[in-house]
Amino acid sequence: MRRRIVDADRVPDRPHLPDPLDVPYRERESRVLGAVLWRRRLTEPRTLRVLPDGCVDLIWRDGALMVAGPDRHAFVTRSAPGASYVGLRLPPGMGPAILGEPADRLVGQRIPLGDVWRPALARRAADAVAATGAAGLEDVVLARLAEHEPDPMMTAVVRALDAGRGVGEIAALLGLSERQLHRRSLAAFGYGAKTLGRIRRLQRALAVPVSATGAAAAAAAGYADQAHLARDVRELAGVPFTALRAA
Repeated sequence: MRRRIVDADRVPDRPHLPDPLDVPYRERESRVLGAVLWRRRLTEPRTLRVLPDGCVDLIWRDGALMVAGPDRHAFVTRSAPGASYVGLRLPPGMGPAILGEPADRLVGQRIPLGDVWRPALARRAADAVAATGAAGLEDVVLARLAEHEPDPMMTAVVRALDAGRGVGEIAALLGLSERQLHRRSLAAFGYGAKTLGRIRRLQRALAVPVSATGAAAAAAAGYADQAHLARDVRELAGVPFTALRAA
């Protein structure tokens, strides 16, 4: 699922077109199953609003590797002119296997990889990325996956949430109590399955073509009605749904 990054300077009273001087945000499917490799370069200062998506990212910037933990709400950051990023967005539930930390310890954080891994291991990873770029970033993650397997049950949780199933139904299908499901979801995603479901639903709403009405977007994404969509977007993204679509 694409991470939605909105130019917060352009969440306006009236819509703006993207600045043609900026190198476009680009992404492609990664060699890491389910992951997305992305790049972004800015030629002038920008305030970026990164919307929650249930993912953990490894990001290469200024010769260093950073970890972007899962977000509960939009993460707003100011980027300087010439800022350049290469990132690997891991699918929900994979981050803890790569980092060796439960996701709930990383919620809302942007920290150096060396704060999570042993310094020597983090340096070797940074050297690999410095030498081979995006391919090195993928190689680092693939090497970790060869030794550490994500919780396989959490993939089923994501699929069930995307299918519109409720938390109680998902727990029963997996043979877990709701308390057990919540505890495992915290470790895998950073928050409970119910919160992840809301975040995934927001992402589905933003994927609906902008030509559709708000009511149509709400219905397609699985909201009860347009008012339900508006409340959820306000809480998770911090701005109205119409402003996000315009940006």
